[in-house]
Amino acid sequence: MADLSIQVKEVDGVAVLRPEGFINAHTVRMFEDALEKLVAQGRFTILLDCRALNYISSAGLGAIMGLIETVRENGGDILLCNLAENVYAIFDTLGFTQLYRVFRSDADAFEALSGKA
Repeated sequence: MADLSIQVKEVDGVAVLRPEGFINAHTVRMFEDALEKLVAQGRFTILLDCRALNYISSAGLGAIMGLIETVRENGGDILLCNLAENVYAIFDTLGFTQLYRVFRSDADAFEALSGKA
């Protein structure tokens, strides 16, 4: 089994990227490629559904940081949801919870995107 698999789908105009496994030095390129492909397609609202993400290294966080400016300049955003406690701790320790909108669930994220939250 690979260390990382990534599913991408579109829900209500939002690109939902669901990484499963580990984003580390060995798999970060796959994660980065998936994000870059979405941006190249003009999909600037991206929800990272982290329910099956077991670990993300600083390289993975760098992949997100590398695209946030482009995404926001185009009226979009990168949102995070369903973070396991250990993954949330990584994002929080490095200040990502201050830079990105983090939601308990994908339903909460979609509610916020629709302007209901």
